[in-house]
Amino acid sequence: MSAGLQAAALLDQVPGWAGLPRSIETLGGGITNRNYRVVIDGGTYVVRMPAEQGALLGIDREVEHQASRLAAAAGVGPEVVAFLRPQGVLVTRFIEGQPVSDAAVHLPETLRGVAAALRRIHGAGIVPASFSAFRIVEQYASTAGSLAVTVPPAYATAAAVAAEIEAALPVQPPCLCHNDLLNANFIDDGSSIRIVDWEYAGMGDRFFDLANFAVNHQLPDDEERYFLQAYLGQAGPSQEARLRLMRVMSDFREAMWGVVQQGISDLDFDFRAYADKHFQRLLAAAGQPSYRQWLRLVA
Repeated sequence: MSAGLQAAALLDQVPGWAGLPRSIETLGGGITNRNYRVVIDGGTYVVRMPAEQGALLGIDREVEHQASRLAAAAGVGPEVVAFLRPQGVLVTRFIEGQPVSDAAVHLPETLRGVAAALRRIHGAGIVPASFSAFRIVEQYASTAGSLAVTVPPAYATAAAVAAEIEAALPVQPPCLCHNDLLNANFIDDGSSIRIVDWEYAGMGDRFFDLANFAVNHQLPDDEERYFLQAYLGQAGPSQEARLRLMRVMSDFREAMWGVVQQGISDLDFDFRAYADKHFQRLLAAAGQPSYRQWLRLVA
């Protein structure tokens, strides 16, 4: 059964939906799961069919469900309508709004909106899962080996960089983090920035979220500083350095995520090129003279 037919068959399991007429269309943009826009009984919803091997990427669907509910309660994530077990299908209300364009993400009002959304999320509650950029890259390397996917030679150098960063960073209390702040996961509803897709959520370092957003959108120094100050209220050199180091770790995670995807995904996407891009970017960042200064500043 195709993913689309499977999604259609599962809709009758959503409480109150059995037998109701509905329209279903595929939503583009995802490179892990398959998403559908469903109009039924006067409402519009998103039905997410999870990747069958999502656990190999570190995804726990029960944790995602809990994080999605906390995000909704915080006014950041979409309302959770249903969670279908054991399939792990998540049904949320469709957020009416506009995608945040590549140009708009660099505007001061957008940076303030994202910072405000992340502050709400980071104080939204607790889920029974942790997220560490340092551990996930090791997990991905092990998983790639079990899938007979070749780990690029750049991994060894990147792992040495990660060890330096982990040793330098003071430990901070964990908070609920999204950990996948790609542009496609932001929606401007006209009054605030909303964030969708909580499958990588866990209790972690808030600076990973901040850096993940900054590096995914390639914020230049002035915009990054503005964003960090919008989040913290006031940011000094040590906070800026911590964000810069976590930018390196974000690229490392993305690179190894791309390596694992080479062994499990059937989507039409060049995961090898994706991994190579992020390896090149992290090694370039760690190779600049300011990297050593960042290590000193955070310590």
